[in-house]
Amino acid sequence: MIRKLLFLLTVYGCVAVCSLAKGYEYNSLTLHYDRPAEYFEEALPIGNGTQGAMVYGGMRQDRLSLNDITLWTGEGNMSSARKHPAAEKCAEALQRTRELLQQENYKDADRVYRAVEGPHSETYMPLGDLLITYLDPVNSKYNGYQRSLDISTAICRTSYMVNGYKRSTEYIASAPDSVIVVRVSTADPEGITALFSLDSQLPHRTSAEAVSSSVATLSSQGYAAYHDEPGYYKGVDVHTLYDPERGIRFQTILTARCDGGRLVVSDAGQVKAVGCKSVTLYIVNVTSFNGVQNNPATDGVDYKTVACRRACAVREKAYEDIREAQCADYQQFFNRVSLSLGHTADSVRVLTTDSQLLRYYDLKEKNPELEALYFQYGRYLLISCSRTKGVPANLQGLWNEHITPPWSCNYTTNINLEENYWHSEICNLTEMHQSLLEFIDKLAMSGAETARHYYGVERGWCMGHNSDIWAMTNPVGLGVGNTSWATWNMGGAWLATHIWEHYMFTLDKAFLRRAFPALKGAAEFCLGWLVEKDGWLMTMPCTSPENRYVTDDGFKGAAFYGGAADMAFIRECLQDAREAAIVLGGEKEFVREIDKTLPRLLPYKVSKTGGLLEWYHDWDDEDPQHRHQTHLFHIFPGHTPMGTEKAAARTLEIKGDNTTGWSTGWRVNLYARLHDAKGAYHIYNRLLKYVSPMNYTGKDARRGGGTFPNLLDAHSPFQIDGNFGGTAGVAEMLVQSEYHRGKTVVSLLPALPEEWADGEVSGLCVRGGFEISMKWQNGVVTEFTIKKRSKEACDTVTLIYNGKKKNIKINKNGIYSFSTKV
Repeated sequence: MIRKLLFLLTVYGCVAVCSLAKGYEYNSLTLHYDRPAEYFEEALPIGNGTQGAMVYGGMRQDRLSLNDITLWTGEGNMSSARKHPAAEKCAEALQRTRELLQQENYKDADRVYRAVEGPHSETYMPLGDLLITYLDPVNSKYNGYQRSLDISTAICRTSYMVNGYKRSTEYIASAPDSVIVVRVSTADPEGITALFSLDSQLPHRTSAEAVSSSVATLSSQGYAAYHDEPGYYKGVDVHTLYDPERGIRFQTILTARCDGGRLVVSDAGQVKAVGCKSVTLYIVNVTSFNGVQNNPATDGVDYKTVACRRACAVREKAYEDIREAQCADYQQFFNRVSLSLGHTADSVRVLTTDSQLLRYYDLKEKNPELEALYFQYGRYLLISCSRTKGVPANLQGLWNEHITPPWSCNYTTNINLEENYWHSEICNLTEMHQSLLEFIDKLAMSGAETARHYYGVERGWCMGHNSDIWAMTNPVGLGVGNTSWATWNMGGAWLATHIWEHYMFTLDKAFLRRAFPALKGAAEFCLGWLVEKDGWLMTMPCTSPENRYVTDDGFKGAAFYGGAADMAFIRECLQDAREAAIVLGGEKEFVREIDKTLPRLLPYKVSKTGGLLEWYHDWDDEDPQHRHQTHLFHIFPGHTPMGTEKAAARTLEIKGDNTTGWSTGWRVNLYARLHDAKGAYHIYNRLLKYVSPMNYTGKDARRGGGTFPNLLDAHSPFQIDGNFGGTAGVAEMLVQSEYHRGKTVVSLLPALPEEWADGEVSGLCVRGGFEISMKWQNGVVTEFTIKKRSKEACDTVTLIYNGKKKNIKINKNGIYSFSTKV
């Protein structure tokens, strides 16, 4: 078996097992490869929080696929609930659905409930491509290829020999200068001769201008579609609609500057470098997106002026200065956390990253540095894609090449958007959380309309399964979507828990005061949506995201009442809103209402299989190993287990480990929260299962959930949530915390696997406004430091470590530390 695997490694060139070229300097925080990327899932992502690129690093032709996180279809969506005529029929449909459920007529209830379905979300679109075509002699020889991404500096590099001379390229995405920069240099005395061009799948026009013999520009102006229907919707003949007078506009400006040689432009809209020692390319892009309430075609940002201003500013700067500023800006976030889980053998270190990934899972090859790299990669990706005000990371972060991307590359709120931010607080990236927290404010505005018009609840706000840059909140599906996902309305309750979570980590009362209306509104919808049945308060109708039950008479459906997932969301949301109201003072009537409601909520139940019951009745699951485990929300990311830990563990046992990437990432956290170190490590190992690029069709292709060669998450296809969930899971294995009314409890190494017996971590955050660092040997904490991040943090902390529980006193400098011998 091992011999067969090694043969496959050799046959499939992207996972060759040879050592890297002589001269490679090992860095445990670097992804490294020995050939250019052929597929998206091999290319390397860079981003400055708004602009992004996937770097392919070709030798004869290099390609960067470009994105801007604000480039979506659509025209504004704050009044979406009023625009759809189905909203007028919702009250009747809801009443009839409840009647049918009372009669236990689930088949008709499932059908009738679809009447509340509204329009789909809009779609995130690709910006275009930068192509660098080298005009090397036909018989040129290339060797010594290296391609890398150093996530400690956020610098991507390629280097190789061309006819005996080294050619090197660096790629950076700078947030301080709002630019992507590519610098190509060569040791060849003949210099670089190459063509630079911009292209896009969107309607656009490109022009070239020679500023001087050493400076030239390419300018591309275009527009996105004004509407798009998802690829899975079959109700239209044309999914993507364009009009030059409608939709988001964009301007991309590429400025080329050469050292030695000259630059010339062509009528075909290209820049040609002739005999240059080096060429630096500065790429800026600006769209007309101007917030959710403004039409981007008529009331948009003056994107042309802003783009020209940025382009002029960066072309006057030396590449080294831009790189230095970029690196300093990036490292102020990335360097906050370090992690060592042990050392990887030198014989493994020298292998390319994709080789290590394949061998890690298939050959069970010990590789703690790969495990730590994956953890830090999740932090790198969030810094790179979540720094735009009010525009959070989408299903693919910000890296998408498809006009019709999977699931519209939107915001899916029945797990995926939330999972993107699970690691933001604990992994010391609270600034990256802001994009989502600001977005929630916009959702609350449109969600108030959705609550009234679609669900007949006059208080608060809610949202459905999907959203987009326009903060859409209505249920989706247009009457033909499967009830199991299309009619779900707990997105607001789930997202609102991020508000209290951010407060627990930061104790930022000013933030909580600003954000409280959104949290309160989500809770108010929950209060208004509950109905009484069999002596308990519950939801009717409800669904459990994307899963279906099988009734005793064999019907497979989605609409029912009293779902455990809904109860978990509502319980968590109400408790969070209650605690926030107490912290801020006032709201006494609101707190009393919650206090009366919480004891009456339908409790969790255990099924006949011993797992947590997902449905009201003890029905079978259509798919017992379904990827969604939403009814375990109260275990993680929630905080209301209420004695269900044993049933939750049994549920995970039944689910197994053969699932999608994001689901695997979630299960790492669930096992960790249950203090099951063996289970958490096993499922983390499963998350790092090698998956082949989507378009690779060789007989040895690997499919399913796991990780692609470039370490991006394989749902598959690519979804970034698995990366983020995996990073959160590692942190959860190392430290867990609770905060309540000024009291902080911190548990060290609550789910440490034996494979990580020795290690150290610094910079993780815990609830209550603290940051921790520690070392451990043989699974025993030997050094530990906790320090205040907030002046509001308490002076006493309950610490659970090495089998004991101890109250510790923070000193006047805001620090407590100890060191012991093992």
